[in-house]
Amino acid sequence: MATALRELQKDLDEVKQLLEKATRKRVRDVLFAEQRKLETEISTKQQQTGESVEVQKPAAIVPPMNSSYTVKINNYGWDQSDKFVKIYITLKGVQQISAENVQVEFKERSFELLVKDLDGKNHTMTVNNLLKPISPESSSKKVKTDTVLIMCRKKAEHKWEYLTQVEKQTKEKDKPSLDTDTDPSAGLMNVLKKIYDDGDDEMKRTLNKAWVESREKQGKSDLDF
Repeated sequence: MATALRELQKDLDEVKQLLEKATRKRVRDVLFAEQRKLETEISTKQQQTGESVEVQKPAAIVPPMNSSYTVKINNYGWDQSDKFVKIYITLKGVQQISAENVQVEFKERSFELLVKDLDGKNHTMTVNNLLKPISPESSSKKVKTDTVLIMCRKKAEHKWEYLTQVEKQTKEKDKPSLDTDTDPSAGLMNVLKKIYDDGDDEMKRTLNKAWVESREKQGKSDLDF
């Protein structure tokens, strides 16, 4: 039985060592629970047998880390210069945390921002499928008052109409066709249809009235001719 107690004590000592080194909350919680379980098991066996083992007294009980959760950043603004695409993310008080807590990983067609432990929360933002390639090694970030500025270095100094390929596809899909090669009035009709479909009742009444008046004028012109 003494051998079993010694083995349990070795397990407990190792769990304590791991607990001191662990940084992830979930891992620490598991180790802390295992520590309590082993301590209870050792105490029970000692009471049953009257045996004891040399117990290394801990300096202090290590409590679980304070919990924090992660939120996704959805709002941002962007603009560009000849060399850079600049993304502005507003995070109140971000300038007050350690610079090491603001991390950005750049890839040729994406970047990922992680802001750790700001007001008890982690903040993340991932942008994939950038419109054009960037140079990760020449891209950077700056922390300003209540703002994180991400600077993506363009590989080619071309103007970006959109930030991502997805944004381009979505917006260009919604654009009315302006192709007038086959019908000179087709582009205008598509624009008017788009305005009519998206408009409110007042807009629809205005367009209907304008259409009727246009047809009436056209009829009079045909008669005069």
